[in-house]
Formats: sequence, structure tokens, C-alpha cells
Amino acid sequence: MAQEHDEWYLTAELARLELDEEEARNLAREAERMRELFLSMARADVDDLEPTTHALARGNRLRDDVVEVFDGAESLLDASPEAEDEFFLIPNVL
Repeated sequence: MAQEHDEWYLTAELARLELDEEEARNLAREAERMRELFLSMARADVDDLEPTTHALARGNRLRDDVVEVFDGAESLLDASPEAEDEFFLIPNVL
């Protein structure tokens, strides 16, 4: 346990984090819970299961692709703080 304890402090130091005794114990406890969960997942018998891409294998919910004419561009440009021709003007980032 002492070695694990030291590893938490070393990891915290590398991440430039301050870690007190209680936080180290909590991290160790949570890491152990995660390890137990991973071990239980590794023990699960999945030999007869088909691979899936999603837990709920359903078809895609698609809608029809319908082209609609939008004629509100002028009102959007009028509402913008700055516009030039048919474009919004935004401040330079760099």
C-alpha cells in the first residue's frame, strides 16, 4: 500500500497538483473500485455474444432530406452588429 500511496503523490506532482493525505486515500479507494469493476468485466463470459456497436441496436432515425428556401437572410444580416455585402463581420482573433 505504501508504494501505491507514493505513486499517487508522484502522479500528483507530475500533474502539478497538491495532494493531501485524505485526497490520496480517496484516490486510492476510487482506483481500487475501478480496478474491481474492470476485473469483473474481464471475468464476464462473452464468448457467445455477437459484437455490437451500441447497447440498443436500433436502426438510424432518419428524416427526409427536404430542401426549403430560406428567405430571412436579409433580416439576420440587419440584426447583426456588423455586416458587409452578404457576410457577417467579426473581430479578428489573432
